[in-house]
Amino acid sequence: MVSSGAIAAGMNRLGWDKRPKAIPLKQAAAATGQPLLMHLYEKLFSEYGKTVAQILLTREDLAIRNRYVNAQNTFETLLNENVIPIVNENDTVVVDELKFGDNDTLSAQVAALCEADLLVIFSDVEGLYTADPRVDKEAELILEVPLLTDEHWEKARGAGSRRGTGGMYTKLLAADIAAKSGISTIITHSKNQPRLKNILKGDPIGTFFQPHKQTLRGKSRWVAFGANCSGTLVIDRGAADALLDQGKSLLSNGVLEVKGDFAKGDVVVVEDEDGIIIARGQSRFSSQELGRIAGLCSSEAIKIIGKESNVAIHRNDLVVLRRDD
Repeated sequence: MVSSGAIAAGMNRLGWDKRPKAIPLKQAAAATGQPLLMHLYEKLFSEYGKTVAQILLTREDLAIRNRYVNAQNTFETLLNENVIPIVNENDTVVVDELKFGDNDTLSAQVAALCEADLLVIFSDVEGLYTADPRVDKEAELILEVPLLTDEHWEKARGAGSRRGTGGMYTKLLAADIAAKSGISTIITHSKNQPRLKNILKGDPIGTFFQPHKQTLRGKSRWVAFGANCSGTLVIDRGAADALLDQGKSLLSNGVLEVKGDFAKGDVVVVEDEDGIIIARGQSRFSSQELGRIAGLCSSEAIKIIGKESNVAIHRNDLVVLRRDD
């Protein structure tokens, strides 16, 4: 269960009416509110004989591969012991560059980490509509989304609740991550208690997002959604076609430009000549090494770097994205 509320709970205990903007004040509110939040969950779940555990995450916990695997092992162990993890962003220590940004994204990351079957996102609206139902009375609920399109993203624009972060747009981002990880998603209103039971029975509630048939697993999922990107490679059209259509590795001779400062093994973004992101992957060279051999033919590149291969990103370390991702 992914739950926000630590900062809001801390604000109430500290007597603050407005959400603070300064990071130290937010962290103080989170530190005050987190034990209140967990006490409430422990009390409520214990009434049904259930044990809960607290897991606080930052973006960095999933960006670093060994920490990602450790977190995955922790979730797996807790679930095997019939313990319900209560997950929140670690607002006590997190800074902007390490934030998930919203609990919708965090929930999708946790669902993927646990290889869940279903992600349920409770909101203050019934689901995804054909228009903003708070503005357009003719707006209709979309019951099922087989595949997210540009039209869906346009429908998702709007603000979140006053004390929280996010909105329908971030919920679609979460559904997109889940779908690409082979996980179904339901976005619905949290207005009555039996709702989760009804969902698990298969009742049509809210908006249902179908998972993709071809999904990302294991390391590929981490490369696509977990890892931070340290740089960008701009590649030519021939290399782009080789990645998108032929399933090949990226060679240094297809690289036009190297942006950023990264080390061997870091995850980088791959863009085509038009600036469209087409892939993410782990570089087999540092930015300095790759900068020296970018655009050179294989024999010249190998001679300069003194290695047996000029493969910049091997196919096994590469996640190709659709052109419209």
